[in-house]
Amino acid sequence: MEEHNNDLGLRPEESGRAKALVVFVGNRIMLDDGIGPFAYDLLLESYDLPENVLVKEAGCMSLDLIPFVRECDLIVTVDAVVGTQEPPGTVFQFSPEDMARNSGANASLHDLKLVDLFDAAILLGYEAEGVCLGMQAENIEPAEYVEGLTPHCAEALPLLVDTVAATLHNHGFAVRPKDGSTLP
Repeated sequence: MEEHNNDLGLRPEESGRAKALVVFVGNRIMLDDGIGPFAYDLLLESYDLPENVLVKEAGCMSLDLIPFVRECDLIVTVDAVVGTQEPPGTVFQFSPEDMARNSGANASLHDLKLVDLFDAAILLGYEAEGVCLGMQAENIEPAEYVEGLTPHCAEALPLLVDTVAATLHNHGFAVRPKDGSTLP
């Protein structure tokens, strides 16, 4: 699990600053299933993040993330989505509850959903706000392992990354584009 900006040692009420975690979910060698990891790369290339924002390329969601729910005020996940009936590359924002248990028995959806993570954390007495960002995938099951995204998803990746940055910005985190421009 690769991570960047790891200063989440203090609880938000102790430090006086809100903290956020952005989890990028997916598998780079499964075409559009790699939307999360490729968005992770582009976010770090395109934006300066404050120290109170931790970003993780997680591969799949797991209960190992529970301590971050304890430490953070905001948890954002970024992943490929399927079954929206929208064109590949369409970007969505969902609440964890909207993403919950709607995928059917045949979907793999990376072991654990964000809502499951929050359910487990709440049982332990932890709470954080959750936001799920996703992009409609075109192909998450290639015939061969291939690193990269389909053309529609690759073209829309900057929009997804800008949506991640805007979500953080709208929650009060000082995210800055590296090119010197400003966020709306």
